[in-house]
Order: sequence, then C-alpha cells, then structure tokens
Amino acid sequence: MVDFNERLAALRAKFADSLEFHDPKFRKVGEKIFSGGTRLAPYSGISTFAGLPLKTIDFKAPDFGDLQVAVVGVPMDLGVSNRPGSRFGPRAIRAIERIGPYNHVLECAPAFDLRIADIGDIPFASRYRLEQSHDDIQAAIAAVVAAGVIPVSVGGDHSITHPILKAVGRDRPVGLIHIDAHCDTGGPFDQTKFHHGGPMRNAVLDGVLDPARTIQIGIRGSSEYLWEFSYASGMTVIHAEEISGLGIEAVIRKARAIVGDGPTYLSFDVDSVDPAFAPGTGTPEIGGLTTREVLELIRGLKGVNLVGADVVEVAPQYDATTNTAQVGAQVLFEILGLLTFSPSLA
Repeated sequence: MVDFNERLAALRAKFADSLEFHDPKFRKVGEKIFSGGTRLAPYSGISTFAGLPLKTIDFKAPDFGDLQVAVVGVPMDLGVSNRPGSRFGPRAIRAIERIGPYNHVLECAPAFDLRIADIGDIPFASRYRLEQSHDDIQAAIAAVVAAGVIPVSVGGDHSITHPILKAVGRDRPVGLIHIDAHCDTGGPFDQTKFHHGGPMRNAVLDGVLDPARTIQIGIRGSSEYLWEFSYASGMTVIHAEEISGLGIEAVIRKARAIVGDGPTYLSFDVDSVDPAFAPGTGTPEIGGLTTREVLELIRGLKGVNLVGADVVEVAPQYDATTNTAQVGAQVLFEILGLLTFSPSLA
C-alpha cells in the first residue's frame, strides 16, 4: 500500500507546476479553451451572449460567412399584456458572466465545437409599431435561414416567436417544444392578434407550425380559459401541477416522442421558472419549474433535430439580484449545447 507521502509526491510531480491535462476527456476540452496557459477573463472585452465571438451583420447586405449558428438579440416588447421591460432582456443576458464555456453534462463547448457568433441585434424601423417590428424580425431571421444558419434569438417578449416561426417554417411546418407558464394560443384582443399571448396560435394558422408535433410544458395560472386553441388544434399540454407526479424523465420522453425526428423549434419563456428563482419577467406565475428541473429537461433533449430556438421575457428591471438574467443566460448556453448535437448540423 502506497503511503500518504508517496502519493503526495506523485501528485506534486504530476500537477504542481503545470496546467497539463492528463485525462484524455479533460484534455480534449482544455486544449480548446486554454491558450498559452490562460484563457479570456469572463469580465473582459465586449459582452456577448455566453462569451461568443462577435460578428456584426449588416442586414441590408448580410454576410454570415461560414457560421452554423447565429445568436441574435431581439430587443422589442411592444406585445406585452402586463409589465413591459423585456426589450432590455438581450442586454441583461449579454452582461451575465461565467456562462460556459464547457457543459459537463452534455460534454461540449459550443463556442469551440460550433461555428457560432453573436451577430448583434435585429434592426427595427420603428420602436413604436408592433406589426412593423414583426415584419423586421421575420425579414432578418429569413436572411439567417436562407444562409443555411440556425437562428437562436434572445428577446424581447414572446410575440417575437411568431415572425421567427414564419421564417423558420416557411418551407415546411416545424414541431415545437414550448417551455412556458402560458400556452400563448390566445386570440385577438385590444384590436390585434400580434400580442405575446398568441404567437403559437398565429403560427399554426399561418401553416408554419405543426400542432400535432407541439408540446407545451409548465403551463399554469389563471389564463387557462384562453388556451382552447391548444387543445382544439391537437397540441399536447403538460401543466406544471402534473410534473411532480410524472417526473422530468417522463416529460422528456413525451416531448421526444411528440416531435420525433422532424425539424423542431425550441421556445423558452423565462416565466416557466417559478418567480422564486426568476422574478424578473412580465407575467410571473407561482408554482413553476425550478432551475434544476429546467436544466434537466433541456439537457434531456440532446439529439432532437433543432432548427432554431429562442429565450424570451427576461425583464431585468424587476430582477434586483440578476437571477432571472442568469437563468436566461444559462438556458441559452444549454440550447447552444443541444445544437452541437442537432442532426440538422450533421
């Protein structure tokens, strides 16, 4: 039996004076991230989503180079029904430090495993006109998709998902994994259908979203009477109250079975998370998912054929501790990890 001093001497000889990675699993990651014995400090440089490289795009003449994935900010909250402020969500999420670069569960480092960049924010022609803003979103995301690049959008209120789906699902309807407190399948009110309570309904009626391949997870609160369209169209709804009994693994199996192998979009509303963890949002609902449940759920989607995604409804002015922005940034990073394994990038 080797005594303590011998073991200590062996550890010192191997690890004391160098950053050398000896285990092949850790070496594979470490050699990507460290250069010359150091790596970029998380608090330095220009803030980008999850510390991604910055690639500025002129949407009048877009050139995406060889990108596979583009993360884009959508600072627009003209569609809110309650508290405004998610227009500041992209900036708040970019400011979060210490996200990544390695995902130890999915075993990937998206910034190094993908050709990916933060491409800035979608330009809006007007800060006042909701429908015009939706047209701007659709045009910008259509340019991303036309270049063969997967769009990952950071809002902004949830109304942005409708014009995004019109671009992503233009050639064929996509499936949807929708994590939210609300189904967002409400009808027109206050003289418009383009509010953040109706994007999924609008997308189905526009023929770009397949309701039979749609699952909505974490639904709760007093707005259930507004979601008739979800059931009438054939969507699968899993209420937050069901999740404890079902278990996250069962929810993951259900989601994977419903979307199958076809092209699928992932939409994450931060109000799916209980406001104890994420208070900074426009329509908080108690009784929601924990952050641990959210991470387990998203990581369980590894291998799903994702063709786009969004993270929405972070409203930092209601978020004194920055917890909600932290949740949004981490979920964004998890989604980028999923894209590392998406068949659409194979």
